[in-house]
Amino acid sequence: AAPELRTDGIGEKYHVQVGGTLWMPAPSGIISSEQFGIIGDEIDFVSDLGFKRSRFGDLRIVLRPSQKHRFRIQYTPVVYEAETTLNRTVIFNGLTYPVSLPIQSSFGWKVWRLGYEYDFFYTPRGFAGVLLEARMTEFSAELNSVIARESTVARGPLPAIGGVGRFYIIPEVAINFELTGFKVPDIDPKYEANYFDWDIHGTFNVNQYVGMQVGWRRMTTFLNIENDLGDTKFQGLWFGGVVRY
Repeated sequence: AAPELRTDGIGEKYHVQVGGTLWMPAPSGIISSEQFGIIGDEIDFVSDLGFKRSRFGDLRIVLRPSQKHRFRIQYTPVVYEAETTLNRTVIFNGLTYPVSLPIQSSFGWKVWRLGYEYDFFYTPRGFAGVLLEARMTEFSAELNSVIARESTVARGPLPAIGGVGRFYIIPEVAINFELTGFKVPDIDPKYEANYFDWDIHGTFNVNQYVGMQVGWRRMTTFLNIENDLGDTKFQGLWFGGVVRY
């Protein structure tokens, strides 16, 4: 008799999955910071600070006690650094940085994602689910020159909600989609915030325990707290792998 062809997805029978990726997003964004009652200028990541595409690691852990329930941990550290000469005069943290001044700058956006996923629809060839998260976020920006060294840091938990899905084209290859985000209700115009995280990727499962991945991720964040502003977008390809047991 001919051997029976496998139709269910490879890579779905596990209790722990650990993954690592290298993400190469292009930076896009502006920041401003008020101090001493002096409104800061909107400073552009690329045209003012000279940030360029960089590569960052990303850690992802999934704990799966049963078929439809997953607990997820993810850590994404995004840090840009550059040295450049200002092509215009800017105000940051109450200080004026004149045109042609050499500066060193850095921007950090580090996020721990702690989430729970429930797959309300599940088959051997794919699933669809909802995702609830708490995000521990740290935002930092710094300008350093012969005039002064000024920095701003903000930390805090942020909630997120979204959806996740997976479909196996063939038993070894899966297409994954994930969207999470949150928008602060419009209660006070001095406090505005929203962020969205898109992730689309494919997984080639070498076997039940090892998989290789390639994907595209877009992370956008807008924060306007009184007179401090951060409006960022990071998007680009990533490559990674997972191990399961």
